[in-house]
Amino acid sequence: MYLQGEANLPTKYGIFRMRAYAQVPDEQMPIIVLYNPDTPLQHPVNVRLHSECMTGDLFGSLKCECGEQLHLSMEKIGAEGGILIYLRQEGRGIGIINKLHAYKAQERGLDTVEANRVLGLEIDARKYDCAIAILKELGIEKIRLMTNNPDKLKAFEGSGIEVIERIPLEISPTEDNLKYLQTKKEYFKHRLDLI
Repeated sequence: MYLQGEANLPTKYGIFRMRAYAQVPDEQMPIIVLYNPDTPLQHPVNVRLHSECMTGDLFGSLKCECGEQLHLSMEKIGAEGGILIYLRQEGRGIGIINKLHAYKAQERGLDTVEANRVLGLEIDARKYDCAIAILKELGIEKIRLMTNNPDKLKAFEGSGIEVIERIPLEISPTEDNLKYLQTKKEYFKHRLDLI
């Protein structure tokens, strides 16, 4: 992984150190790492692997809970220390254009899994090896992973990084995202109560 650049980023959740990492030196869409500079990396570290969701993170889409999870993670990391790794894997790895096609299919009543299948796309094309490589580069050996997704927990099996705790990031469902969250729970086995 190449460290392309680094600077302080003041936010409403505190001051973060922001880094851009890439697999090739001139990458224009790097992985973004935000970390609380007061984080003791030799102790178990709060970690959020967050896959890019332009519609939720940037535009406040109500179809998902991604933006709320992002901000909840930043709030926790700002207050308690930790690292957020922002992975450029829009739409579970299918990209923003295919995500719009999937949204159109969902307007016809399909859930996210059915929409991807109809379009001939992978159900979940995300990978987490780059995030693990960054954590290793930072010398992190034990983490508290902020997630509801069992696939993220599995990604650390045999990685040399121990997940000592899973920290839930459950957002209360709304009328707009309930079907989406039900699909996450039923198909992807996300740990959600959906109260």
